[in-house]
Order: sequence, then structure tokens, then C-alpha cells
Amino acid sequence: MTAFLSVTASLTGRLWRGPDAALERAAEALAQDSRLPLPVSRVLAARGVPAHETPLYLDPKLRDLLPDPSRLRDMDKAAERLVAAVLAGQRIAIFADYDVDGGASAALLLDWLRRQGRDATLYIPDRIDEGYGPNAPAIAALSQDHDLIVCVDCGTLSHEALAAASCDVIVLDHHQGAETLPPVLAVVNPNRADEDGSLGHLCAAGVVFLTLVRCNSLLRQGGHAQPDLIPLLDLVALATIADVAPLVGVNRAFVRQGLLIMARRERPGLVALSDVARLDSAPNAFHLGFLLGPRINAGGRVGKADLGALCLSCTDGRQAERLAAELDALNRDRRAIEAAVRDEALAQVEARAQAAGDAGCVAWAAGEGWHPGVVGIVAARMKEATGLPSVVIGVEGGIGKGSARSVPGVDLGRAIQRLAAEGLLLKGGGHAMAAGLSVAEAKIPEAMARLSQLLSREMAERPGMGELRISGLLDPAGATVELMQMLERAGPFGQAAPAPRFAFAEQLIDSAGTMGDSHLRLRFRSPGSPVLEAVAWGAMNGPLGPALLGAKGRRFHLAGKLELTQWGGRERVRLRLDDAAPVG
Repeated sequence: MTAFLSVTASLTGRLWRGPDAALERAAEALAQDSRLPLPVSRVLAARGVPAHETPLYLDPKLRDLLPDPSRLRDMDKAAERLVAAVLAGQRIAIFADYDVDGGASAALLLDWLRRQGRDATLYIPDRIDEGYGPNAPAIAALSQDHDLIVCVDCGTLSHEALAAASCDVIVLDHHQGAETLPPVLAVVNPNRADEDGSLGHLCAAGVVFLTLVRCNSLLRQGGHAQPDLIPLLDLVALATIADVAPLVGVNRAFVRQGLLIMARRERPGLVALSDVARLDSAPNAFHLGFLLGPRINAGGRVGKADLGALCLSCTDGRQAERLAAELDALNRDRRAIEAAVRDEALAQVEARAQAAGDAGCVAWAAGEGWHPGVVGIVAARMKEATGLPSVVIGVEGGIGKGSARSVPGVDLGRAIQRLAAEGLLLKGGGHAMAAGLSVAEAKIPEAMARLSQLLSREMAERPGMGELRISGLLDPAGATVELMQMLERAGPFGQAAPAPRFAFAEQLIDSAGTMGDSHLRLRFRSPGSPVLEAVAWGAMNGPLGPALLGAKGRRFHLAGKLELTQWGGRERVRLRLDDAAPVG
């Protein structure tokens, strides 16, 4: 396979690869059969969608894709207990993780309960004082005052902590499980060791939603009214995107329909968060992952752990505005802390790679006093910069607490869990793309060396680590609102369903400038075509931004993903620039 547009070393050092001949033939055939534009057909062909299934794929319906909740082990037991608690007016506590998935999962339950005139106690552990997941003191205290505890987005590995409960406990989770389960009434988790994995793509909010589907079925069978679940899909969509869940199967319907619900602006917390994020157009997956998600996470990272969940579940507009403003301020603080840790962490990785002559299979860094609330997002930035599974650990008092982020095709959660089983970690767990860990400071180098060893085979089997995949060529004149509307029907795009990336050949740079401290904005065109605007987020922190900043009047091949924006009440198309290469 030759380099696309002969780009073997772009401004970011990558080789550009286009679609292979077989995929291009399949896309052309699909375009003829379905009468869809070729760029859309390329997306569908890459997903393996045959022509006769295109209508269903382009318009995913929840009723067609929703699995039977009872397929999951312990589902019936959990739903029966939750419904019994609601009908009997029992006291319910919700114990949730502090990230977007945990907050959205908690808000789902709170919303469903309120629609039946019930309430619940919300408990989210403090990231610094209590760590991740259930802890024995909190569980023991909650169980004294409640008849039922529901753990969401956590609990599958919390054997000791959940053994402290003196009331019934239900776990609704998606993190990878061990061979044994905690001593609770029910563990509903598609990633339990005894599940078949067919629903392993669900985030915790997806598991909670399926549980509520089953609960509604039981209420209907008993002759009771059931809350409408469709308005809750905005929360499921948010969690699915923010937790980087694969956009396959029912997750596509969750996100597609959840975005439509969110566009109605009926949930005060999401309205307030959208406003402080200056989101003035219909929300899309990018907005959920990069505008709303970070603000919700900011409470758990550097502020009060329950702020995100409280904002999402808030029913009062003014209170939601106050919570959103606080989360927005905390997000600004988080960015400053993150930048300092990120610079130190990347310097460590670079120095270690130079000393060893090879970066290995894992990028990792550890530092004394690094804020535990930003190690996860710094790990994500490190992964983007290195293309490697990345681990960032903050050390205090001889104990390191870290977060890890993986790359597609590499199951990091399973490897972290194995490190814990081998005694190299004090605690560890997660899912394929993200994990958390605790480790004795003295064992950090040994644990990271072993992690690199465990991941070496999967990393060796990943093709094109230094490549940028291109879906096809496009001209600025072809980047129309109509094309974008068709492409969006082939979405949503995200994990396991990447948005198409188009190359624009030999484009003249009309203008280039900075936005804020780290972003690049430019305008480009080809002969006879209208000018198209592009933005490259964070480009000034790498080689791309500085190289293009003074490029007015020069020609470049450009590559990126199209997006719709609002300007003056009208929709327009913009390129989210990923890479560029000089012509000639």
C-alpha cells in the first residue's frame, strides 16, 4: 500500500494511509446500490454494512437494537429488589463513582425514582480521602440508615468493602470482574467473568438503563405505572461518549436518540453546563466528550466529588446554573494543574525513552505530589502524544495512585488486574480502555516493566502505530452542509466507530492565527473553490500549530474531520484539522 498523496512524513511525523483497494471497491458498489454519496458509503463499507441494511444503520432505533435485559446475570434479581424497595417506600442509597459515567448513572436512578415520588441518598466518595469505589466505613454507615444500597459504576471488585454492609446491596457496573464476586444480592455487569461479553460495550449508565427497562417491565406486570424512560437517554448518551464506550450495537441508538433528547434542553443541569461551555448549536458527540464531560469530571478531579452528579440530577434551573458555574471554575483550575503535571510527565517519558533507546510498550510517569484528580486526563494526553498505553501515577507518603489509558486493540484493564493478582499492585482494575491502580512507590518501576511485558503481544499486533488513516479525498466545494447531514446519519462517531477523515490536496493557506493559548485557526482554499475554515485544537502544543502559523500563501495537504457549526443563525462546515504536509 503506497502513502496517500505521497505523504510519508507529515508535520506530526506520520505516514498517511488511504483506503485499500478492496474497501474502495466495496464503497463504490454500496454507493451504486444505495444511491448514497461515496464519502458516506465509505463509512458504511468500513463498518461492514451491506446495502440492504443501510436504512436501519442510518436510522438506528432503540426498539430494534435494545437487548433483553434479562440476558445479563442477576438482572432479574436486581430489578425485583429495586422495584420492591420502590413499592414499599424503603430507604435507598446510591453509591456512585465520581466520573461522568458514575454521575450520569446516579442521576438516571434519581430521576427514575423521582418520577415515582421516591427519593434516594446520593453518596460519592472523595477521590483523595476515600479513593475509588466502595470503602468499608462508608458502606457500613450507609447500611445502618438504609434498606438497600445500589452501587453504580463501581463495586465489582469491592469484596471487603461490600462485606461491611448490613443491608441488601446491588451492584450495577461494567468494569472487568474477577473470578469471584463480592458478597452482595446481585452483580449486574456485562464484563463479569461468567458473562459471554456480548454486551461488554455498555458503560455503567447503559447497564443502569437496561436495569430500569427491566424494572418498568416488572411494574407493568404488577399493574403499576411506569416512568417514561426515553427522556433519560440524554444521560445515557453523555456517559457512553464520556466513558469512551464503543459506539456499536445499542450504544449507537443510545447516543443518536440521546442527542435528540439533549437538544430539547429539558434537563436543567445539562442546559446550564451547555451554557457555561458556550455551546450554541445542537449537541454532538464531540461536545459531550470535550465540552460537557470535562466540566462534569472537574468536581471529582479537583473539587467536591458529588458536584457533577448533583448538577446532572438537579431539577431547579437556578441551582443548576450555580453548580455549572462552580464546575466551570473548577475545570479552569483543573486545566492549570493538568498542564504542569503533563509537562513533567512527558519530560519523564522522553528522558526514559532516550536512555533506553526505545519507548517500550507503555509510556509511564510518576511524581511526588501530583494531584490525583488529573493523573487520568494526563494519561490520556500522554497516550495521544506517544500512541502508547499510558500510566500516570501521583505519589504521596510512599504510595502511588495512578490512572491508565489504553489504545484501541489493547486490553489495559485486564493487564492491570493481572498485575494486582501478581502482587505488584496494591489495587487495580478497570476496563479495556481505562484503569486505575494503587502501588507501593518502590514497586513502580517493576510493575511498569511487567505491564509493558504483558501488553507486548497486543501492541506488536497493532498495525500502523505511526500512520494517519484517510477515508478519501475531498475538495472544499464538496464540504457542504448536505454532505455533513448525510455523514451524521452514519454516526455517531467515537470509540470503535471513528469519524471519516478527509484529505484536501494542495490547499492554499489564506490565513492562520491562534485561538487562546494553544489552538490554531486557519482558512484555506483550492483554485475555483470557496474558502473553508479549519481549527486545530491544542495544535500550538505540538509541531502542527507552529509550522502552519506562518504558512500564509503556501500550499499544504490537509487532513481532518468535518463538523457543523453555527454562525449568525446559519449552519456551516468546518474542518477539525488533524495533520498537514507541505506540498512538494
